[in-house]
Amino acid sequence: MTAFRKTQHLSFDLDEAPLGRGEVAIVGAGPGDPGLLTLRALSLLQQADCLVFDRLVSAEILAMARPEARRFYVGKASRCHALTQEETNALLVRLAGEGERVLRLKGGDPYIFGRGGEEAEALIEHGIGFRVVPGITSASGCSSYAGFPLTHRDYAQSVTFVTGHCKGDRELDLNWAALAVPHHTTVFYMGLANAAMIRRELQRHGMPAATPVALVERGTTPEQRHVLATLGDLVEVIEREAFRPPTLIVVGEVVRLADALAPSMTRLAREPDAALAAAPHLMPGRVAL
Repeated sequence: MTAFRKTQHLSFDLDEAPLGRGEVAIVGAGPGDPGLLTLRALSLLQQADCLVFDRLVSAEILAMARPEARRFYVGKASRCHALTQEETNALLVRLAGEGERVLRLKGGDPYIFGRGGEEAEALIEHGIGFRVVPGITSASGCSSYAGFPLTHRDYAQSVTFVTGHCKGDRELDLNWAALAVPHHTTVFYMGLANAAMIRRELQRHGMPAATPVALVERGTTPEQRHVLATLGDLVEVIEREAFRPPTLIVVGEVVRLADALAPSMTRLAREPDAALAAAPHLMPGRVAL
């Protein structure tokens, strides 16, 4: 993981225009490692008057913002929201209405299970200008750091990103037959609570119990851990290893490549203690709002 001990200011030429007053930038912060932040995201981060950020945005990324920027935590976990989505929308509208330059910072990519589209609709409804900056989505970052690709000509010619958790805790209503095909990779975001259903439905639609599965918890961070399992023992491995959100579930033959590729990869992240020491004043739970 990359550490930034002091702000390194960038030229705003990296962006199409400086962030304007009363404007909102909806920005992807990537899956956790601050080294995966885009240059455009960093440029906007250093311009913003207000940060409205999610639970999975790392402390080191927050440390790159202007020290005087106000910080608003709006993180969400299952059945535990600092603010509802409607309240977050209203906060963005209010801050922009006050003439602030607002950065809405999201883990991963804002338009891939990030509710960025809902927030953009709310801003349009109130006549507020906004821009969107994509980020590296968790599926790509976590699989790479765990040592396997999502596609490979010998194993998987297609990949599907699926939400494993529906709005209002409704039951998943997916095209399971389309996901249970060979030569395909399926990535389930937020799927731990529905792991039993995922196993049952994929097997019911013809996927073998021996199909490889990867579980990647807190991917790209110093706390990352991943375990290779099979579809048949998915639930038991989750329980035995006590996996907790955020954890991706990746299903497909391409996961087997982790055994060959991961051992040869050079280390990308520091040890957890060293990473946390880089920004102790901005550790989770200590961010001033």
